[in-house]
Amino acid sequence: MTVFHVDDLAFVLRRSPRRRTLQITVDRGGDLVLAAPEHAEPHQLEAFVREKRYWIYTKLAEKALLQRPIPRKEYIQGEGFLYLGRSYRLKLVEDQDEALKLIAGRFRLRRDLTGEGRAHFIRWYTDRGRDWLSTKVSEHARRLEVRPSDVKVQDLGYRWGSCGKGGRLYFHWKTILLPRPIAEYVVIHELAHLRHPHHTPEFWQSLERALPDFGRRRQWLAAHGMDVEGI
Repeated sequence: MTVFHVDDLAFVLRRSPRRRTLQITVDRGGDLVLAAPEHAEPHQLEAFVREKRYWIYTKLAEKALLQRPIPRKEYIQGEGFLYLGRSYRLKLVEDQDEALKLIAGRFRLRRDLTGEGRAHFIRWYTDRGRDWLSTKVSEHARRLEVRPSDVKVQDLGYRWGSCGKGGRLYFHWKTILLPRPIAEYVVIHELAHLRHPHHTPEFWQSLERALPDFGRRRQWLAAHGMDVEGI
């Protein structure tokens, strides 16, 4: 990993032969990422950073507000767990054929498996996420006239989604905890990257045509996405 410093700011520098412009992003963890063409000179990078300093400090301040301590879930009777934006209470049961189920508005976890509760929830979310997200990808891919090759659901760290090589789409398993309209925004965002790999004006125009209220959904995700942490 290459780190590029400008005064008190440190950026993860990501160069790409496909990129033609410079771009700064602040990821979910508050880290700064500077995406650059493969042969961009250091003085060009520094000048770009200095031009964007006010925006950078504003975004870092916003992230600091959002990075409040998130209570960790306890796998006890009555604890609430999200699924597509709704909270379902946990019920501990003595016996059932699967470790974890969602039945009649309650998550049901075998009492003898509470020590492994997090692993069972992640597995459940991953399985349900793969089904739901794959369905949404197929639905919206037709509208956007793109052809993703595959859908993967896994832990992506601080990213909600990613468009990989060969048209493969990746989604964080926590996406399935978000409200339906917000999870759908994540899907359409990544589908739009199949035509426009970078966040260029053309990308945002394409996204707006596919989802006219994407700005509202994106803003909600930035403000409330951390609420699904703590599993």
